[in-house]
Amino acid sequence: MNANATKTAPARTRYDHAALDALSTQGDPLADETVAEMFRRGEVGDLNTLMRFFTTTGDKLPEQLPASARAYFEATSMPPSWVDWDVMERARLFFMDNAAHINTGLSFAAMPATYAVPRLSRLLASTHSMAYPSRRMANTGQFVTYLMQTNSFAEGSKFIPAAQKVRLLHAAVRHHLRHGGHWDVEQDGVPICQEDMIGGQICFSLLVLDAMHRLGIHMSEDGAEAYFYAWRVVGAMLGCDMSAVPENLTEARDYCDLYLLRNLGPSPEGVRLNAQLMRMYEDVVPGTFFDPMVPATVRFLVGDTIGDWLEIPRTAWDTAAKAVPVFLGLLETIEDSSPYAEWALDKAGSLLSGFELASLTRGRVMHHAIPAELKSDYGVKPPRTGRWVPPAPVH
Repeated sequence: MNANATKTAPARTRYDHAALDALSTQGDPLADETVAEMFRRGEVGDLNTLMRFFTTTGDKLPEQLPASARAYFEATSMPPSWVDWDVMERARLFFMDNAAHINTGLSFAAMPATYAVPRLSRLLASTHSMAYPSRRMANTGQFVTYLMQTNSFAEGSKFIPAAQKVRLLHAAVRHHLRHGGHWDVEQDGVPICQEDMIGGQICFSLLVLDAMHRLGIHMSEDGAEAYFYAWRVVGAMLGCDMSAVPENLTEARDYCDLYLLRNLGPSPEGVRLNAQLMRMYEDVVPGTFFDPMVPATVRFLVGDTIGDWLEIPRTAWDTAAKAVPVFLGLLETIEDSSPYAEWALDKAGSLLSGFELASLTRGRVMHHAIPAELKSDYGVKPPRTGRWVPPAPVH
């Protein structure tokens, strides 16, 4: 092989269809075994009741907690030993500086993109979550807020208990679908499999950064990598196979491109879920004049292909959505003009994010319990430098 051939050879990636096929057959052994044992002992209802009293890191586990669940909570009570806390602090500062933009990316890009994965949309329909898009968005928003607080992994925080509960919830849904006759494993693989768990982590990190880039938001390479790193930590806490999780944004792009190529497509469930999500956003925005900006913004951020699959209407407001980066660029210019302007805009962004979350949660704490709508199955009682540019797509 000559030198010129070497230079033009495509970059190798550790992700291919065989690798993702293998991940599609894997669940989360620790959480799955815990849930299976609770079902065998009929302890799921007791767990849901007790989970409301365990919300803060450092809290003593309830005395009546089932033994099977106690072992799980003790085993998952600490963050991974490999966490670099300096990087996590950079991620937190990145979030504080971009809170409103990150929430926009989550709400108007990452969440709709998951509805364009038919397998995930069918999963939500199978668990009766079709009618509760606000709860899913509220859970996600609250989870990210917990993650990005100063003391997210310290005693007194709420992030680790939330992560422990979400991991058990995923295992409970896997159990329900696999053993309740609601899911074709031969056709769709294991529900909430490792392929989708890692895919979800990337949707909420890389696709959010992509959305921010499309909006013209100024981001440093270091800040973007730190934000992705924080979601790697989340992946570990939620039971992702870390040997398969991308280590940086370049690898994340490789995984994301292949994952979306394999899984994106239209589905009636995705159309319904996205329509309900957009209606929910319209309800949050005061009045009705700006309601058309909701579908226009979603279409602008996810692109026309996904927009058409989700049957997002095309309107004259689509042009207005394309002007959003110009407006945000003007705000960034004002922000860079003085530290007082920077403080004021960051404070406004933080307040806006808080308002969005409060509107979704209605001021309640989301407990991540096994969904009550499955009770018939479970018997449950109710300074900046540079600009981040997305890695080039894999060819």
